[in-house]
Amino acid sequence: MTMTISLPRVMHAASGRPLSLREHEEAFGPTTVGAALLRELDASGLLGRGGASFTTATKVELLRSQRGHHKVVVVNAMEGEPVGHKDRTLLSSNPHLVLDGAQFLATLIGARRIEVCVSRKDSTIVHHVQRALHERELRKTGPEFVLHTPPWRYVAGEESALVHWLNDNETMPQYRPNRPHVLHVGRSPALVANAETSAHVGLIGRFGADWFRELGTSLSPGSTLVSITGAVYRPTVREVSLGSTLRSILAEAGADPDPQAILLGGYGGAWLGAQHQDVAYCNEALRPFGASVGAGIIVVVPKVACGIAETQRIVAWMANESSRQCGPCAFGLPALAQDLRTILRGSSDPRAVVERLKDRCAVIDGRGACRHPDGVVRLVQSALEVFKDDVEGHVNGTPCVGVTSSRHWVAVPALERESELVWE
Repeated sequence: MTMTISLPRVMHAASGRPLSLREHEEAFGPTTVGAALLRELDASGLLGRGGASFTTATKVELLRSQRGHHKVVVVNAMEGEPVGHKDRTLLSSNPHLVLDGAQFLATLIGARRIEVCVSRKDSTIVHHVQRALHERELRKTGPEFVLHTPPWRYVAGEESALVHWLNDNETMPQYRPNRPHVLHVGRSPALVANAETSAHVGLIGRFGADWFRELGTSLSPGSTLVSITGAVYRPTVREVSLGSTLRSILAEAGADPDPQAILLGGYGGAWLGAQHQDVAYCNEALRPFGASVGAGIIVVVPKVACGIAETQRIVAWMANESSRQCGPCAFGLPALAQDLRTILRGSSDPRAVVERLKDRCAVIDGRGACRHPDGVVRLVQSALEVFKDDVEGHVNGTPCVGVTSSRHWVAVPALERESELVWE
């Protein structure tokens, strides 16, 4: 069976409902895992779509090298970003493509069980996945699928925290000095794959590496899903070819054509000035600007907004969402949120507050048990650069109009423990 290279690839419209297994196989063809699958996956250059961008074949080879037969595949569809909707949109469209990819990965590493993790907060998505798994159970072939519904938290989607939860513990990220690192569910080595990553594996297993590489760039091949929100006509999820310009992606979503800035990669990502809209959407092009594709999120902020106010709200929420198991999260992130709040509200020595904020970022970076505080530091440092005019206005006692606006352009849930974030 051949497949068109046009978009969408992993997304599939089906009258507003997920494809059944029969409809899925009619659209994509039956699953046939050949001996060349590992070679095709390696040649595809598929990068993980969960944020870290590890080569998927590298993870597979690492798990194949582990001894023992009781290995597992973990499908991570937790998506803890309030502005991220790509995984749940994918599971609302075609859960079977995600499950196909997980089954391919299980075959490659010799896993007998596949753990599918979907936040219990998304009851509709849980129902879609339950129905898809029931259809597969009727065939009684392949590895066992087990559905899990952990609580929704930002850090719950971090792969080591998710595996920690599967081991009957809290959603606490684990210290991992080297990556990729083999995680274990019980005593079983686990391959953790993001839901979208798994869907792409499902396509590569059918159509091969050459087909996959007909879109994207040499270093960032294929297509990817992007959640786009903020100053847009309507928040949406788009499937785009990696290497497309930011301008073309935003135009498709009906975004403000003359924004102030763009947040790339989600809450642990980085701000990019609007003058860089013609940069390609791929890691190799974004890296010189300190940004990356990350978790596949783009937030557009208009000129009427205060970039520092938007950043402060994100940092306060991220501090609230941390596991607070180490100093950088327990003390550092609340301190960053408080410094940003002080800049917004004014102080007797605002320039000293800005310098203190910079110093704290330098102290926090790289010292956490996981990468959660590093992402917040990256966000703050990029904000100080991209919104330096806003910072100067606050320092000089002439804050921008956007700081008093009741309209927020970055979706941040209300804090549950805001009083705990005030640190002097």
